[in-house]
Amino acid sequence: MSLGLAALGASAQALTPPEVAARAYLLLDVTSQQVLAAKDADVQVEPASLTKLMTAYLVFDALKAKKISLTQTFGVSERAWKMPGSRMFIDPKMMVPVEDLLKGMIVQSGNDATVALAEGVAGSVERFVQLMNEQAKALGMTNTSYRNPEGLTEAGHTTTARDLATLATRLMRDFPDYVPYYAIQRYRYAGTPTANDSNRNLLLFRDPSVDGLKTGFTNAAGYCLVATARRNFPVLGEGAAGQRRLISVVLGAASENARAAESQKLLNWGFSAYEAVRLFAPGQPAVTPAVWKGKAPTVGLGVPEGIVVSVPAGEGSKLKTEVVRPDPLVAPLQKGQKLGSLKVSTGGGVAVTEVPLTVLETVEEAGVLGRAWDAIRLWIK
Repeated sequence: MSLGLAALGASAQALTPPEVAARAYLLLDVTSQQVLAAKDADVQVEPASLTKLMTAYLVFDALKAKKISLTQTFGVSERAWKMPGSRMFIDPKMMVPVEDLLKGMIVQSGNDATVALAEGVAGSVERFVQLMNEQAKALGMTNTSYRNPEGLTEAGHTTTARDLATLATRLMRDFPDYVPYYAIQRYRYAGTPTANDSNRNLLLFRDPSVDGLKTGFTNAAGYCLVATARRNFPVLGEGAAGQRRLISVVLGAASENARAAESQKLLNWGFSAYEAVRLFAPGQPAVTPAVWKGKAPTVGLGVPEGIVVSVPAGEGSKLKTEVVRPDPLVAPLQKGQKLGSLKVSTGGGVAVTEVPLTVLETVEEAGVLGRAWDAIRLWIK
């Protein structure tokens, strides 16, 4: 389910999260698009190698647009070869396939692989960084500014926990075919040293429900991790299970083990403290109001992917909903047009979330006689 970037600010009824030893954090239920817990989520911090999530986004986008291919090879420049920090140990004598560079960047966090990809996609690192900032703006990452594609410390190179949650959500939604790279536990390119072949995301080795995403570390940023896990949830009244995904963003932890432990703590808490409730199935309208001056008498308003909300455990059977929309609705109405919202609250009247509704099927304008008749009826009404 995707409710758009604005919904990332919607919070579930507040429960007290566990103590998290980090400078900033955010826990997002991707399935319901609700923030379950956060601390200093809009404070700008250094992203370290979490920067590579945006680098990957642009590479995936180039692959999807068929501007490049996984089997295409890129050369290794002197600049890429001499990059400090984490590397996949490629050198200028090599021509490396894009797929291997991606694995080197994602699994090994290779700065050399990252620069090779940036140069191969955009022609230069400088042009690639420009594209990164343009994409951040397009995704609504209003507190993010990139200065390089790999994440080494540089003045003005900052982001926030909320922007990282936005980026991670869109990366998984927009490029599902490439997300499995983030679950690879070990990788080494042929002909390179065996050192540094293990994914630094320790949760991949500890929790089978975790399938990504990215670690980061610099002295200034501390130990950071954007982790995501997917687990089943029962669908009330259907006797079935759905898939529920959470993302935790933990920034500035004290050690590699600490960032993993704090992320695991947040994920486990989110899955246990909140339950997911499917209010409407994919394509099912939340409401079907009358339409005036249209070829159809009614229109369905809802969310194409269906509507799932996260509520404190035990509250799922007590929810109340209210549709807020313009009235009257006058054709034409276009499929995908935003039109009203669904307010969800607990039985006690505490607001849970507000879900934007869209037009599920286009309603074209009626003919002259139909419009005239409805105009008379509206005037009488």
